[in-house]
Amino acid sequence: MLYDLTSTVEWSRWQFAMTAIYHYMFVPLTLGLSLLVAVMETIWYRTGKESWLKATKFWMKLFGVNFAIGVATGLILEFQFGTNWSTYSWFVGDIFGAPLAIEGIVAFFMEATFVAVMFFGWRRVSRRFHLLSTWLVYVGTNISALWILVANGWMQDPTGMTFDPDSARNVMTSFADVLSATAFNKFFHTVTSAYTLSACFVVGVCGWFFAKKRDLEFARKSILLGSVFGLASIALTIFTGDSSSQHVARVQPVKFAAMEGLNRGGNGVGLTVFGILADDPSLPYEGMKKTIASATIPGLLSWMSHGDAKAFIPGFQDILEGYTSREGRVYPPVQQRIENGQRAMEALKRYKEAKKAGMTLEKDQALKELEENYADFGYGSLSSPGDIIPNVPLVFYSFRIMVGLGFLFALLFILSWWYAWRRRFDRFKFVPYLALVCIPLAYVASQCGWIVAEVGRQPWVVQDLMTTRMAVTEVSATWVQVTFWLFAALFTVMLVAELKILCAQIRKGPGE
Repeated sequence: MLYDLTSTVEWSRWQFAMTAIYHYMFVPLTLGLSLLVAVMETIWYRTGKESWLKATKFWMKLFGVNFAIGVATGLILEFQFGTNWSTYSWFVGDIFGAPLAIEGIVAFFMEATFVAVMFFGWRRVSRRFHLLSTWLVYVGTNISALWILVANGWMQDPTGMTFDPDSARNVMTSFADVLSATAFNKFFHTVTSAYTLSACFVVGVCGWFFAKKRDLEFARKSILLGSVFGLASIALTIFTGDSSSQHVARVQPVKFAAMEGLNRGGNGVGLTVFGILADDPSLPYEGMKKTIASATIPGLLSWMSHGDAKAFIPGFQDILEGYTSREGRVYPPVQQRIENGQRAMEALKRYKEAKKAGMTLEKDQALKELEENYADFGYGSLSSPGDIIPNVPLVFYSFRIMVGLGFLFALLFILSWWYAWRRRFDRFKFVPYLALVCIPLAYVASQCGWIVAEVGRQPWVVQDLMTTRMAVTEVSATWVQVTFWLFAALFTVMLVAELKILCAQIRKGPGE
């Protein structure tokens, strides 16, 4: 049976994106709130103050609701690698599956075991063992994030593997190389940004108590801890984001150009603080946009990327035409890479035919040509050089929203700490309301970060080796549409249920 793969690819992408967006509404709060709860319980363990025990149990309830629904959405997300992206799973499953297996065996079982003690072990185990269990839940959630992000980071910078022409699969050659700089940059930036979101949540909920003039001492202690935690988190998020962008500039130059809307690069490129993108018929490819009404800081982008204000940064046209990187690596024109990829695909086909026919010389020649061109294997499925350009406006604006909101959160944490420390409850009444507004804004910033990371690397599902179109399962688009709407309805119900439960628990307050 023949399927409309174009429609199947698009619906599969939408389904995976929708599932990932819903899932990541729960993940960051789980990562950060688990640490805050562990810190609060530690303070109670050391001081014996009842107020910190109440605070621990209050935030633990909110963590528990969020944790449970996050697990449910995460399981559905992983199943889609088999149902919607089976070709991808076949092509790189030997590598991609290893971090996910470690995540399931180590992290998930650690969380499942000790979260039960954390919630039901009060007065059943010793205070010390309960505290240890709470810290192990935190460790488990973050180890889980580590291995998932190692898998995602490998997709952005595939290393530590070789291609097996007999099975047409990539096999791991070095697990240490799979743990690449991209993976660790992604992990630290993602986790610190999750801590920032959690701090916004804690400060925002406390802002509600301040606005309602109830449980003020509880809110004051929680907001002091949350704002200090948030200020440290946002500082680390900015630092890790800077190092992550430097790595993106080296290994994913097209994504980096999309983040800046950079059509033609050069030496001493400035950072666009603000800009508006517009169509320009004179540009050679449809996906390219020109930047108008922009505010730019001269030389800053080059300095941030390479520590040199005069460093060369490639734009779309440089990448399409071919260029030499600062490190001396020569990138051929994209059209040539497409031809190299087609040679690799044809050589793989000839290798299999020669092997089947027992023609050793022809098989060896085909294998040599495959190995020489395999680095551009994925380009062979592109129809034109312009296919490498992602959705530039979506990446460009998402990046600026994320960065702008990050500085707003830094301001919030400073104001909220000062507000609670100086007990300015009758003055500066806007602070609690700003804190409340920043709760949804934190989720917006979090989702924008993932849009930059995932939309920015399109059309690749594995950088340079496999396009999204190559990775999809050949099923009817109708089935994907049906499951898309079923999942959308299910996740929406779960999200509404979580919000109702969270709001109910917040209204009860720490005294209940």
